[in-house]
Amino acid sequence: MPLLRFDKLSLAFGHHALLDRAELEITRGERLCLVGRNGEGKSSLLRLVSGEAAPDEGGVWIRPGTRVAHLAQEVALDSRESVFDVVAGGLPELGRLISDYHHTTAELAGASTPNGLERLARLQHELEAQGGWQLEQRVETVLARLGLDGDAAFDTLSGGWRRRVMLARALVADPDLLLLDEPTNHLDIEAITWLEEFLLEYAGALLFISHDRAFVRRLATRIIELDRGQLTSWPGNYDAYVTGKAEQLEVEARHQALFDKKLSQEEAWIRQGIKARRTRNEGRVRALKALREERRARRERSGKVELRLEQGSLSGKRVLEIEHVSVGFDGHTVIRDFSVSILRGDRIGIIGPNGAGKSTLIRVLLGELEPDSGVVQRGTRIEVAYFDQQRAQLDPQATLMDSVADGRLSVTISGRTQHVAGYLQDFLFPPERLQSPVSTLSGGERNRLLLARLFTRPANLLVMDEPTNDLDVETLELLEELLLDYQGTLLLVSHDRAFLDNVVTSTLVFEGDARIGEYVGSYSDWLRQRQAAARESTKPAATAGPSKPSPPQAKSAGKMKKLSYKDQRELDALPAHIEALETEQAQLHAAVNDAGFYQQSPGDISVALGRLEAIARELETCYERWGILEAQSTAS
Repeated sequence: MPLLRFDKLSLAFGHHALLDRAELEITRGERLCLVGRNGEGKSSLLRLVSGEAAPDEGGVWIRPGTRVAHLAQEVALDSRESVFDVVAGGLPELGRLISDYHHTTAELAGASTPNGLERLARLQHELEAQGGWQLEQRVETVLARLGLDGDAAFDTLSGGWRRRVMLARALVADPDLLLLDEPTNHLDIEAITWLEEFLLEYAGALLFISHDRAFVRRLATRIIELDRGQLTSWPGNYDAYVTGKAEQLEVEARHQALFDKKLSQEEAWIRQGIKARRTRNEGRVRALKALREERRARRERSGKVELRLEQGSLSGKRVLEIEHVSVGFDGHTVIRDFSVSILRGDRIGIIGPNGAGKSTLIRVLLGELEPDSGVVQRGTRIEVAYFDQQRAQLDPQATLMDSVADGRLSVTISGRTQHVAGYLQDFLFPPERLQSPVSTLSGGERNRLLLARLFTRPANLLVMDEPTNDLDVETLELLEELLLDYQGTLLLVSHDRAFLDNVVTSTLVFEGDARIGEYVGSYSDWLRQRQAAARESTKPAATAGPSKPSPPQAKSAGKMKKLSYKDQRELDALPAHIEALETEQAQLHAAVNDAGFYQQSPGDISVALGRLEAIARELETCYERWGILEAQSTAS
C-alpha cells in the first residue's frame, strides 16, 4: 500500500501550469529524486505534499497516520530560540522535554541549586519513562555531524547556517516521509558524505530535489521528472535516466517534425481557394481544425541557457607565486606555511570543510588580504572575474538589466556587441522580467544572473566560489563545457564532487591544522590518493627481532619493501586489464545510447546496465590498486 498518491493533480500560477493532471505513487523505503529545470515547479510540488499549499484540481492522498517532515529551499522560520531548541522542535511529542533537560543541565554545570537538581531529576524521570534518551542522543548526534552549535541563537545565524539547522530539525523527526529541497546546499563534502550515509540507512520514504549529481547517483532508487506539467517515472539510477531521457527527446523531436510537416501541408491545401473547394470535404476540414488545436495545446520545452565568456588578454605564464604564507585571526591560525605556484591555464579546485579558510585563501590570492608572513607575487596582465557565493555583487533593488550592463543598453561578448535584452534571454530571462528587481528572483535565477554579469567582464583569471548552488543540472553541464573551453586560469571553490571531477586538473585541500596540501588530478584522484596513504599509514610495523648486520645491498631505513614477484606480475598486467575494461565500457555506452536499446526485453536492459555499473566499480578498484603498486615500485 502506498504512503502517498497524486490523483490527477493540477496546479497553475496565472496561465502557467506547473502540474497538469499529474499522477504519482510513493511507497515506504523508496528514495525518489525529483528532477527538472529551474522554474518547473519542483518546490511547489513538495509544498503540496507537506500540506503547505493546495492544488487547483485533483487530490493528494497520504496514508492516515503518516508523519511528514519537510526541508524547504528557502528558510521561513524566524525564531529567537537556541539552535538546540529549534532542532529538538522537530520532535513534536518530546522536543520540549528534551530542550528543558538540555538547558537545565547547562545551568547546573555553572552553579547547582536544590531546585535545579530537583528539576533535573524530574526531567530525567520523564525522559526515562517516555523513552526519550535515544531521541536526545539523536539530536546531539545530528547537531555534531552538521557542525552546529546548539547554544547559538537561531536568529543570529546566516541564511546558509539556518538551512543547516532546518535540515537537522527535519532529520531528527524520523518521519515516514521525508521531503528535502536541495539538502546539500551550503554543506561541505564531509557533511554531504555523512548525510548520504544517514539517508541510506533511513527506513522511511524519501522524496528529494537535488542538482548534486554525485548525491543523486548515491541515493536515488527512482528518478521522477517534472517536465511541462507532467510527472514521469524513470526506474533505476540517474545515469539510466539521462540516457533514457535523451532518447525520449529525440523520439519526441521526430514526431513533432512529422506532425508539423503534415500541418503545414494541410494549411497549404486549405489556402488553395476555388481549386481546393472543388475537392474539399468536411472530414478533412475537421481534421485540420483538430491538428490546429493539438498544435496550440503543445507545450514546448524552454530553450537552453547559452553561455559565452568574454576572454581576457593573455596573462603572463606565471599567474601567482605563493611562498611560505601564513594567515591568522585573533590568535587562531587559518593558513600555515603554504606555498604554491599557479601557472597560466591551471584549473585548480579548492576543497575543505566550511570555516576551514577557503574564502580567506581566495582573498589572499586576489590581494584583498595581506598575509601575516610569507610572500605573494602576482604575475603580469592579470584580469580577474570573481563569482561570489554570497552574491554580494548583486543589488537586490537593481533591475536585471542594470545588474548586468550597469545602465548600458548593450554588452560585448567575444567581440560581438549585443543588446542586453537579447543577452539576458540567452540566460532564460524573458523580456517582461528585465525591469524586475533582483529581489524577485529565486536562488537559481540569481546564480544565472550573476553568471551573466560575470561573463561580460574580460578575464584571464576566473575565480568561482560555489557557483553550482541552485543551478539545474542542464545549466551545470553547460557551465562545465564553458569552463573546459576556457583558455585562462581557473580557481574553483566547490563541494560539488561531480563538478570538480569534470572541470579541475589539480586540487588544493585543507587537511587540518591550517595545512593545505596540493594534489594532481580531480576530487576523485585526491580521494584515491588519500585512501591509499591512509592504508599505508595503518599497516602494522614489523615485529622487532634480534639485531643483525645489514647486508651491503639492503635498502636504507624508511623505504618501502621491494615488490614481490606476484605483485610485479599484477602491476605488469593491470594496464592491459584496464584497457580491456574501458573498451568494453565504451561498447556498452554505445549500445545504451543506440535508439533501439530500450526496445529490448527488460531483462536484457537490466543486464546491460548492471554490467556498466560493475565495470565502473571494477575500474575504480583497478586504478586504486595500480596507484598503490606504482607508488611502492617507485619507492623501492
